[in-house]
Amino acid sequence: MPTEVPELDAHDAHILAELQRDARISMAELGRQVQLSQPAVTERVRKLEIAGFIRGYRAAVDYQRLGYGIRAILRVGRVEYGRILGLIEQTPEVVNAFNVAGADSWILEIAVIDVEHLDAVVTKFSLLADTSTSIVLNVPRESAAVLPAQRENIKPAIRKVTGR
Repeated sequence: MPTEVPELDAHDAHILAELQRDARISMAELGRQVQLSQPAVTERVRKLEIAGFIRGYRAAVDYQRLGYGIRAILRVGRVEYGRILGLIEQTPEVVNAFNVAGADSWILEIAVIDVEHLDAVVTKFSLLADTSTSIVLNVPRESAAVLPAQRENIKPAIRKVTGR
């Protein structure tokens, strides 16, 4: 059964897009961008926050400038949930953790200083389960804006051929 998404109008979607692009935008400027008054846009943002559409505001940081020369994706096989959760919490190098279905149980994004640091972090997880590591070479798209889902915009990638 599909998840029911509450109705958001075009102004709400535009507000969400602008805030995801720049969360520090002033309410006056946001109002200009979405063609609403500053009080109206402030009220809409407050309602989006209360309804849980906006979970928080964060600074996007530059890993390289902070001294992390390597970003990597660490895939972890089947492992006891509590054990890996504890290790994730104890490992500050894990910047994102996803519990997934499929061949792997976990996909972790990690940020490390160098190859020696990468080896140390990977080894900790390898003691729990099989792992596979991919080093991120570049990031052409990250934290893209997410807007309300609309099924009518989904088109099949290919047309299925039938015998009829």
